[in-house]
Amino acid sequence: MKVTGISLYKVPPRWLFLKVETDAGLAGWGEPIVEGRADTVAACVRELSDYLIGKDPLKIEDHWQVLYRGGFYRGGPILTSALSGMEQALWDIKGKYYGIPVYEMLGGAARDKIRVYSWIGGDRPQDVAAAAKERVEAGFTAVKMNATEEMNYIDTPAKVEAVVDRIAAVREAVGGDIGIGVDFHGRVHRAMGKILAKELEPFRPMFLEEPVLPENNEALREIARHTAAPIATGERMYTRWGFKRILLEGYVDILQPDPSHAGGILEVRKIAAMAEAFDAAVALHCPLGPIALAAALQVDACTPNAIIQEQSLGIHYNRDGDLLDYLVDPRVFRYDGGFVEIPRGPGLGIEIDEKRVEEAARRGHNWKNPVWRNEDGTVAEW
Repeated sequence: MKVTGISLYKVPPRWLFLKVETDAGLAGWGEPIVEGRADTVAACVRELSDYLIGKDPLKIEDHWQVLYRGGFYRGGPILTSALSGMEQALWDIKGKYYGIPVYEMLGGAARDKIRVYSWIGGDRPQDVAAAAKERVEAGFTAVKMNATEEMNYIDTPAKVEAVVDRIAAVREAVGGDIGIGVDFHGRVHRAMGKILAKELEPFRPMFLEEPVLPENNEALREIARHTAAPIATGERMYTRWGFKRILLEGYVDILQPDPSHAGGILEVRKIAAMAEAFDAAVALHCPLGPIALAAALQVDACTPNAIIQEQSLGIHYNRDGDLLDYLVDPRVFRYDGGFVEIPRGPGLGIEIDEKRVEEAARRGHNWKNPVWRNEDGTVAEW
């Protein structure tokens, strides 16, 4: 069996799908995307595809090694995301070839289902209490929200109080047993991160996510000293080498690698195994499309230290398309009692509606994240 072709589809709301075809009639799907840089990643996939055409798709580890290490420059969001989507598609082909789900080739299932959380509040968090209550009434047992809007290196007590009031309102609305993930989105600098971590502790957040940018991860050690809440990060970190330092230094409790960014399915499984050895959990990042979620669930299935899964159904980014729109059978992601079942079909366990993908790709998208500024005009983190 040989790879014969690779096709790319840029589909709304902000996704990039990849299809790898073979001379055996089997095809696999992946989701290589950097949100806001779809065309750049597509160009990278095309460049890497020159190597893969004509190769045996079953030799996944060897292809990964060549595609990652074969260039003098490696890593980073573009190269690693392109590689991630290609690797996902190869696993999809391999599972279909053997007639089994991907997790069976990674050691077998360690669970039947995994807890999921639902996003509330949007980029600029508002109406979060009512939204959280709606999600709980819909059966979710955990929600996640952005904590802040723009926040400067040193900001006002009013900004801090606004964050505290929002989290307090959510806790009051949903009660004490619902998980509340608080995502700082890298918008906060070290000094304000210490203050906010301390102020939010009474509301028992499920985790504090990305309190600072990943390039400032050393600040997490200081922030962790000011709270007992679990610290989470990793969505903008790549490959197992990118996660070594934070595991060795021990100030992160939950790693959040993304199977569409961090190197693909097997690479994320390796990162999770590293985390397990350091008594840390994983909660895979996935505010993306159905292929990315299927890949994440295959990892979750065989990963005992995976605790909860992000998913994008109804997320504020999904304005021109949503998670289930490109699936032949959307029931494959069945949410029940705050959990989602693991897809058990061959490969990634989903069937893509190719006609709908092709139609959507003709519309395409040009999604870009906004540029924010502080009150004094300086650029703020989004």
